[in-house]
Amino acid sequence: MSYENQRDSEEDDSDDSESESGGGRVSTFFKRLFSGFLRNWGFLRDVHNMLNIPTQAFPAPNSQQRIGPSSQSGRNKVALKPGHSLMDWIRFSKSGKDLTGLRGRLIEVTQEELQKHNTRDDCWTCIRGMVYNVTPYMDYHPGGEEELMKAAGIDGTELFDQVHRWVNYESMLKECLVGRMATAIKAFIPPPPPPTSLAPPISLAPPPEKDSRPRYDWFQTDVSVHLVIYAKRKIPSTGCTSVDLQAGVLRLEVLLGKMSYMIHLLHTAASVGKIQVSVRKQAKRKWTSLGQPLEFHNTFLRKKDRALFYRNCVLVSKTEVNHNTHVFRLQLPRGTVRHVPVGKHVYLKALIKDTEVVRPYTPVDQTMAAASHHSSQDSDLYLMIKVYPDGVLTQHLNSLQIGDLISVSGPEGTFSLRPLRDVTHLYLLAAGTGFTPMARLIRLALQDIDTIRKTKLLFFNRQEEDVLWHRELDELAANDERFQVEYVLSVPSDGWTGRKGRVDECILKDFLSRPDVSKCYACVCGPTAFTELTIGLLKQQGFSEEELHAFQG
Repeated sequence: MSYENQRDSEEDDSDDSESESGGGRVSTFFKRLFSGFLRNWGFLRDVHNMLNIPTQAFPAPNSQQRIGPSSQSGRNKVALKPGHSLMDWIRFSKSGKDLTGLRGRLIEVTQEELQKHNTRDDCWTCIRGMVYNVTPYMDYHPGGEEELMKAAGIDGTELFDQVHRWVNYESMLKECLVGRMATAIKAFIPPPPPPTSLAPPISLAPPPEKDSRPRYDWFQTDVSVHLVIYAKRKIPSTGCTSVDLQAGVLRLEVLLGKMSYMIHLLHTAASVGKIQVSVRKQAKRKWTSLGQPLEFHNTFLRKKDRALFYRNCVLVSKTEVNHNTHVFRLQLPRGTVRHVPVGKHVYLKALIKDTEVVRPYTPVDQTMAAASHHSSQDSDLYLMIKVYPDGVLTQHLNSLQIGDLISVSGPEGTFSLRPLRDVTHLYLLAAGTGFTPMARLIRLALQDIDTIRKTKLLFFNRQEEDVLWHRELDELAANDERFQVEYVLSVPSDGWTGRKGRVDECILKDFLSRPDVSKCYACVCGPTAFTELTIGLLKQQGFSEEELHAFQG
């Protein structure tokens, strides 16, 4: 789904332990793994020829989109005053006005000083040790004053990361920077005196647990090098690794647990938890080492503690979907192998008027028809994006020429395939571009999950011309009796004979059915108000938290 201009009513779709349940997230990153490959490694001429890419299989142990369970509604968006869009903020922040009240000075802020600035007209907050005067930004914030005031006069890093981790706040708020938080000096506590007895002290520490962290090893032949990751746990058969080899630097990222993401790579052995990547040498000779370790090499951290990693992708085509929506096809850089799992999104980043603008978008297949013969070798990214007249990023994307570059992050999100393991009836409710995460879910349900007997899409739009992939959805419903689609228009033409109105209890009662001995699951995606209302109505219809998923941003 797309999240362009945040003040629009755009139809957006929008853990952290080592378990796979309850929103836990485990990630293994081997960040920018080794340098020194330029001389020894040789440039990847054709990564796909080296990869034995498995077909997609189900069930995957887990997958995911940056959202919480359905009960976690994410942030609300508010209607902003005219002249307070993102582009208006960029112009205002570049106007030269003093947005800090300090006349250009940077100060060291104590905890006591920060706490004093906690009102609507004098609001400071701290993010990762830096203090910002967000008072001028109040009227421009898509989440409204109430959300910003939650972090007034305090360290707002945790609140920020819950919703805005992908936002480049340093760029957005650099004219509001007050200074750095002062570092508190901890009192010195002398160590305890040494024991008076010659007998060794009794250790009360528990015995160390078995090391469950993944590890790596490597071996070589005269012509190739093989890097092996031992996950020490069962890994998704759909893949969980991203590999980048650029300018002599290899970056390999493995995600495990609920927050895992999938790519297709060489030899994924799900039963033994081993991942192997093989690369040809440029010259036949023995290596004395694998390379020079870089920052974060061989570390095992939570996904949320990792910075987003962007790659420059090439725009290779732009295909019209309707009057204001296109499918942008992006090609990964040479030397990168990656696949975005179903239900996850990526972030696009662009520098617009000296400000970095970042938005999430959910990939789709090239077309609904292409889903039936989608090639696993095709690693290009297809993004269905609605272009808004005043959308900062979408207008920029729409102006790109074939061959231009755009920065794209790796997969993000919390959607999990595990709840679909025994589902018999899958209900998808989407509004506008909230359809995008549903597109690949439909393909998955019809092609890869044998237990799902019926997949039904209830698709809300303003007018018929706004319906995305209308003809493709109708053809799919006509050719597969397990799929059904219904359209609901809020402003229909006189000739419209389908459903009219907005989501309500009556429409859902007609749409939903819960046959005996069935197991149902519902996914919802659209504007925040639509999503929250729909989730509430589904609960009234008897759906539990475990039977619901809301894609939100």
